[in-house]
Amino acid sequence: MKETAVDPVNVAIIYYSATGTVHALAQAVAEGAEKAGAQVRLRQVAETAPEAAINSNPAWAEHRTATADVEKATHDDLSWADAVLFGTPSRFGNPASQLRAFIDTTGPLWFEGKIAGKVFSAFTASNTAHGGQESTILALSNTFYHWGGIIVPPGYTDPIQFQSGNPYGTSHVAGDGAPGEVALQAARHQARRVVDTAAALKIGRAAG
Repeated sequence: MKETAVDPVNVAIIYYSATGTVHALAQAVAEGAEKAGAQVRLRQVAETAPEAAINSNPAWAEHRTATADVEKATHDDLSWADAVLFGTPSRFGNPASQLRAFIDTTGPLWFEGKIAGKVFSAFTASNTAHGGQESTILALSNTFYHWGGIIVPPGYTDPIQFQSGNPYGTSHVAGDGAPGEVALQAARHQARRVVDTAAALKIGRAAG
């Protein structure tokens, strides 16, 4: 049986990070996706918080300066991607308003069917344990349902998942410090699983 040749999987990692925790997870996701053979776009969404709020937190202001060279997410990134991983801090059990602001502009893409059938997954961080991590990922899934997306969670599909403990998506307790190796490995695994699933879909569609 002749194999069907297809292009590499395109993966967009679209995230919001105030002080750097989710940014660190997003970088690990990018590493995992690239190692799995994907073409990757790492994109941050635009900051919408007022300057006074940002400047009141030195870590927030410093992180914004440190990541000024990270390109901003656009609709083109969603159209280009075969798979998208969204990263966000948990805000009262929901995604950060900055990420929601970007998502809420995607109506035209949805209406034209340009994001249906893509693979989606999500990762998050909260300041405390049980700080809304699972509900934040589930809230993002509500959007993926409306888009007609194919949701791919990490589940317990790798030994690292029994250490990280979140089958919904990679998560980290920011109050414990920067993400450690367990969280970073979980992020890389989640990305590999997304890439593998998107690749299988791409091959199947090309052969169909």
